[in-house]
Amino acid sequence: MIDINCDLGESYGVYKLGQDSFMMPEVTSVNIACGFHAGDPQIISETIEMAIHHNLRIGAHPGFPDLQGFGRRNMVMTPNEIYNMVLYQIGAFSAFLKVHDYPLHHVKPHGALYNMAAVNEEYAAPIVRAIADFDSSIKLYALSGSILATVAERAGLPVFHEVFADRTYQNDGTLTPRSCKNALIKDDQQAIQQVVNLVESGKVLSVDGKWIPLKADTVCIHGDGEHALMFAQKLRKQLVKKEG
Repeated sequence: MIDINCDLGESYGVYKLGQDSFMMPEVTSVNIACGFHAGDPQIISETIEMAIHHNLRIGAHPGFPDLQGFGRRNMVMTPNEIYNMVLYQIGAFSAFLKVHDYPLHHVKPHGALYNMAAVNEEYAAPIVRAIADFDSSIKLYALSGSILATVAERAGLPVFHEVFADRTYQNDGTLTPRSCKNALIKDDQQAIQQVVNLVESGKVLSVDGKWIPLKADTVCIHGDGEHALMFAQKLRKQLVKKEG
């Protein structure tokens, strides 16, 4: 079955977000916030322990230093600032894994950092360099067909091409911005069919009705929606059925 990943560990202090403990049995990989856009040391530690209990692939989920905006607001930074920001988050996050002697499987940039790196090499290159300098065997989860994926493969970094279950796509293969009304797919069956199409044919239907070829190594689902758990269970059931 294709890898299913989910962004978790996005609570902060007394503020709780998502259904982490319920989502973990339904996924195979988790991307855990590193404290910049969400999360804190206590949340990181607790989420990692839960993920280890479920024997999941664990990834660092670094983002912009923007708690108020949940890391979804674009920030102008120099390549050196991006490099250090990402390296710092990976390093701090990895300390918790080292305590448990558990491997860091991957890194997946979050939110605006992810989207900006998908189309801009000045943002993609320092992210790739930070990961490679830390440990070149670590996988990068990157938007399928993106500049970030291309830069990483060119540098010899292993890449998992990521597709999304509940996001719509533009004709160039990028995600529809969240500021647009049609950015999210709210119908579960439509989202599941999008994943099935990607897994079986390697294509996704854009908002303009065009079939776009995309490589799919991992599919992202979101754990903070109203029906997130129910959707995750439906999707996993469908993919297991297709595989059988």
